[in-house]
Amino acid sequence: MTSKLVVGIADMKMAKNEGMLITYALGSCVGICLYDPAIKLAALIHVMLPLNIETNRKSPMKYADTGIRETLQKMVEQGASRSRIVAKIAGGAKMFEVSGSGSLGNIGQRNIESTHMILRREGIRLLKEDVGGSTARTLLFDAASGEVCVRSYGKPELIF
Repeated sequence: MTSKLVVGIADMKMAKNEGMLITYALGSCVGICLYDPAIKLAALIHVMLPLNIETNRKSPMKYADTGIRETLQKMVEQGASRSRIVAKIAGGAKMFEVSGSGSLGNIGQRNIESTHMILRREGIRLLKEDVGGSTARTLLFDAASGEVCVRSYGKPELIF
């Protein structure tokens, strides 16, 4: 039986060789799966916001920028090679209609854009994504295979 590790909001967990990383209720949040296939090291981050502008930075996993950077550092400490690490992402839905033309209403889109930018800046290849839309997702990430399964209400399961 494969162990299951649940990743909460503003959280990150890692598994090596085996185990299923799962995060629920990805609405406007983005789930970021980082994987080194050579050593089967998987990390899943559930980020809420695009950029960390907190002065004390108490919860780096809450933000795409600090969450990705800190996770990459922890993966390298576990023996991962940055040149082998690849990414798959899901989430960033527009969950609420907000009146007015400000970008505040679409935090999901801002999370997607920030995640793309940070991955590019860190030199991490984004292999696949299931982002946007208006439905919440559950994300399952298998450490043994690097396979990602995305479940969202009313849609077929997506495996990549």
